[in-house]
Amino acid sequence: MSLLQAKLNPPMADWQGQSVWIIGASSGIGRATAEALQAKGARVIVSARDSAALQAFADSRPGCLALPSDVSQPETVAAAAQAVHTALGGAPDLVLYCAGHYRPLRATAFDLPEMEQHLAVNYVGVLHVLDAVLPMLLQAGRGHIALVGSVAGYRGLPMSLAYGPTKAALNNLAENLYLDLHPKGLGVSIINPGFVETPLTAQNQFSMPALISPAEAAQHILQGWARGYFEMNFPRRFTRWMRLLRCLPDRWYFASVRRITKV
Repeated sequence: MSLLQAKLNPPMADWQGQSVWIIGASSGIGRATAEALQAKGARVIVSARDSAALQAFADSRPGCLALPSDVSQPETVAAAAQAVHTALGGAPDLVLYCAGHYRPLRATAFDLPEMEQHLAVNYVGVLHVLDAVLPMLLQAGRGHIALVGSVAGYRGLPMSLAYGPTKAALNNLAENLYLDLHPKGLGVSIINPGFVETPLTAQNQFSMPALISPAEAAQHILQGWARGYFEMNFPRRFTRWMRLLRCLPDRWYFASVRRITKV
């Protein structure tokens, strides 16, 4: 097999008996992925700020554990990680970071607290989780870290002043994690969805092409893990155009975005 054909991560297709910690599992993609993995036999541990939603999810699914946590508070993340380690007797097989914050924002209405909130949840929260789980994963010499980014991180987009840069940071972070952790036996993946019907995208006042459900997004994610992908982007009927825009020269890119979005 050539280098270009080799799988970047060990394929994860058989979830029976595997352990998964999902951060940001109270709604949307995180909850749908937790449901899909639990249905395939994984032992699922869910975390988010909404303790009531988490507990309702766990109560309806035998073997599921709910651990409320606020990713912007490192002490709660560390406590949840320790509880995960204790409950499993070791490191989880998969850590999925799906927590996210989004508010449409333009530079003409710059809002520093909103910018900082995006940073705290979408990026710094990931660092809190990594600080808590990397030691146990490295000690185990196995496991997989998956981060949910967005195609909004590919290039600048209207109304994405606060959100897009945090997702761009996640893409770069994931590439660096892969370079450092793959030789240590750990898998890393970055998940870049297009428009998914969640409480976050419900705020959008514009047409969202190729909108899919959280359950559809979860199936795309599971397929990507089964195929050993590093990056997953979906649905392809939308994301292939976003990937193409990323490659355009700046002059063509800005002109294309203004024409498509009417800004």
